[in-house]
Amino acid sequence: MSRRIKPEKREINPDARFNNLHIQMMINRIMLNGKKSTVTRLVYDAIDQISQKTGKDGIEVFEQALKNASPMMEVRPRRVGGATYQVPMEVAPERRLTLAMRWIIAASRSRSGKSYSEKLAGELMDAAENQGASIRRKEEAHKMAEANRAFSHFRM
Repeated sequence: MSRRIKPEKREINPDARFNNLHIQMMINRIMLNGKKSTVTRLVYDAIDQISQKTGKDGIEVFEQALKNASPMMEVRPRRVGGATYQVPMEVAPERRLTLAMRWIIAASRSRSGKSYSEKLAGELMDAAENQGASIRRKEEAHKMAEANRAFSHFRM
């Protein structure tokens, strides 16, 4: 079943400090119970820590991490004559970014140890260097798509 109407996209304003749309999207996704100022501080702390540890620009590392964690292919279930097939499909650019953020946030939350800003900084630095849990999730998605290539003719 598909929806009759697609909900319109909400307009997101870039964040205050870096004027970056992706950082604002990340802040909105990490936020729990409407505590935006807390999350904003944590994200900025994480970016500052990245700058100190790597010596590179924190924003560049952040963008690189998002790029590296973004999946190109994913499998989606498709019912054909009573059987459900996992059909590999290309990921739309918007969803690619959403998945990358979701995976980075989940991975940083499950990391052991210190404050959340340190966990997030660690996960972003790992993702920027093509390692870490979020990259593993992406590779898993790619493996599934590769394994189910035989069903690619069932594309929607």
